[in-house]
Amino acid sequence: MRIEVSLTPALYPFRTIASHHVAVAVDILRATTAVCAAFQAGCECVVPLDSLENLPAYRKLGYALAAERNGSKVGDAEYGNSPTEYLRHDMRGMRLAYSTTNGTVTILRAADADLTLVGAFANLSALADRLRMEDKDTVILCSGWKNAFCLEDTLFAGALIERVGGDPCGDAAHMALDLWQLAKGDPFSYCRKAEHVLRLERLGASADIPFAFQTDTCPVVPVLKDGKLIV
Repeated sequence: MRIEVSLTPALYPFRTIASHHVAVAVDILRATTAVCAAFQAGCECVVPLDSLENLPAYRKLGYALAAERNGSKVGDAEYGNSPTEYLRHDMRGMRLAYSTTNGTVTILRAADADLTLVGAFANLSALADRLRMEDKDTVILCSGWKNAFCLEDTLFAGALIERVGGDPCGDAAHMALDLWQLAKGDPFSYCRKAEHVLRLERLGASADIPFAFQTDTCPVVPVLKDGKLIV
């Protein structure tokens, strides 16, 4: 199994593994961690949206709304994208329409794959098991921040490559794996200098940061099917 890493959504069209692959969409801080948390809290499905304009139509269909831009909850949405907030609520049977700055855009960008999965440290072991079961070439698509590289997503890509035991494909995959070897003893501390960590601290979202680096807190594997994430 070859595993390639696309460091930002802007680089995804230029990947080497272009057909017959599994895509793993990653936004550690915080969208994909929050998606895993929503399902752990009982959510029935999550519809990822790249535009806030589509949210009102889903409210009319009975969906709860979750929306974030630049790290803060948007407008009259019931939720932002805080995984620790989701885990404090009973979300059993809830359908969620979800739009974020980076993560939901990344999930939708990866929708052309044979299979699109959502990854985070929160579901690392379950995700690695699923990838080994699929046994297909895989592209890990990092969200970054507005198409710029970010440390935490790349670090996770290295952790996933190591856990799966696949063959790194391309320089970005080798870099991610090397980065993980440096940080694996304490990934949270390693990422304290990361730009988005500092951004979230300024916004008062400090509880979400260490949580996002904890492994297997929400051991579910969300799958994108017909425009909806399900488990």
